[in-house]
Amino acid sequence: MRKPRLAWAITGSGHYIEECLNFLLTLQDVDVYISPAGEEVLKMYGLSLDDVRAKHAVYRDKTASSPPVGHFYNGYYHTFVMAPTTSNTIAKCVLGIADNLVTNLYSQAGKCKVPSIVYPCDTAPEIETTAPGGKVMVYPRKIDLEGTDKLRNFEYTTVVDSVDELIDAVNRRLAELT
Repeated sequence: MRKPRLAWAITGSGHYIEECLNFLLTLQDVDVYISPAGEEVLKMYGLSLDDVRAKHAVYRDKTASSPPVGHFYNGYYHTFVMAPTTSNTIAKCVLGIADNLVTNLYSQAGKCKVPSIVYPCDTAPEIETTAPGGKVMVYPRKIDLEGTDKLRNFEYTTVVDSVDELIDAVNRRLAELT
């Protein structure tokens, strides 16, 4: 059997996307899953997946049944990371909606007791974030913050509030495995 890998999903959030990608490039044994919105956001931010593709396998959301989720059943993945994650994806995960590749990956990871690390874009009432033109302030809605807070209580899920916390959580998880 192959050494278990890390699965990483990119959604349509631009929230510190460049920093997330830079960290992703430091990791080994990762499969990257990208939503259609994630692809759009990367283009909006002038970012390319070329460097990621040179190092990791990249899978796009192109099927109705999300066949890659089956990898969780046989121990192919040890951890699932969603970073950065839109409030839309968070809301779906909180409601148990698994209607696309990323939400299906999160659902199946939980059902298989595979730990997930999630970096939502909406973590505080006021947040400085990255937009295509530079840094901006955003003010998440109450419902978006409630979704993030609910996800914090999900089994096998760690929610982080910053890129530094994301890096720490992933590194801790990888250290647990060695």
